[in-house]
Amino acid sequence: MHIGKSYGLAEFVYWTRRRIYVVAAAAGAVAALYQLGGWRWPALPWPVLALLGTAASFIVGFKNVQSHHRTVEAQQIWSSITASSRYWGLISRDFPADDNAVRDLIPRHLAWLTAVRYQLRTPRVWEAAATAPNAEYRERSFVVAERSIPLETELAKYLPPATVAELLAGGDIPAALMSMQSRAIRGLYLAQGLPVLHHTEMQKTLKDLIDQHARAQRIKNFPYPRQYTIVNSLFVWLFALLLPLGMVREFAQLPAPALLEGQMGWFAVPFSVLVAWMYLALDQVGESTENPFEGGANDVPITHMSRAIEQELLALLGSAPDRSAPPSDGHILL
Repeated sequence: MHIGKSYGLAEFVYWTRRRIYVVAAAAGAVAALYQLGGWRWPALPWPVLALLGTAASFIVGFKNVQSHHRTVEAQQIWSSITASSRYWGLISRDFPADDNAVRDLIPRHLAWLTAVRYQLRTPRVWEAAATAPNAEYRERSFVVAERSIPLETELAKYLPPATVAELLAGGDIPAALMSMQSRAIRGLYLAQGLPVLHHTEMQKTLKDLIDQHARAQRIKNFPYPRQYTIVNSLFVWLFALLLPLGMVREFAQLPAPALLEGQMGWFAVPFSVLVAWMYLALDQVGESTENPFEGGANDVPITHMSRAIEQELLALLGSAPDRSAPPSDGHILL
């Protein structure tokens, strides 16, 4: 998540430059054929391009709205996980009769948070974080902690080595940790160290955390529909590449000073690039926003939020070590 005032224009243009190069090459080729080759037939009527541009704008707008909704939902999910984690810390400290139980329940929950964020940051084939522009920006600007620090190292901060080995040898680590939590509070209940109402409340909190995790998994594992993605990209690129065919004739028909007599068609190149870039940039923004857990610059900052929860819960144990955030350029928060 970008936490500065905004992305810089030069930074944004550099990020989208590959698409600009393609459009500029197409526009330059059309203008050269029109001006130098004398080809007048590869020119489209403006109403055709207007129709394509209108269709492309609707599709791009729809995709960006849906991508924003996915990001907002992801933010809501992690806000709920934050609230439930705070509550879990309080009831883990105050409900059990055995004061030592909190020293197992809270670290195990922090291990669960760690396992969840590692799971959500696992790459998927449809995600855009690995594309050339996003990978290049990541190399220059920020570090994804989940890809630079092994999960085993992080889990070892909260769990005994034998438990870490058992979890890594299994399958779904977050589910296994929740199972351990449930067994632990059931053991407290059977040992009469936890009243029935408190046991019920703690199980209810576990259920809420599991529900929020499932919602996050739905966003992670179910991408923006691929059929809409291909139609969106096809329409946008079709409009961007055909745009010079309409622009060149329009500019060639404009009145020109003597110095530019017969050369006005060349103006189609910069203006075609400018208009096409608006569509292509919006398409690229939507593509980089639709998966809010992929480890990109526009992610929901689940690592930062997890570390903030860690500080609060460790404070309940009387210890709050300073665990610094992953290094970045100061503008990207993950």
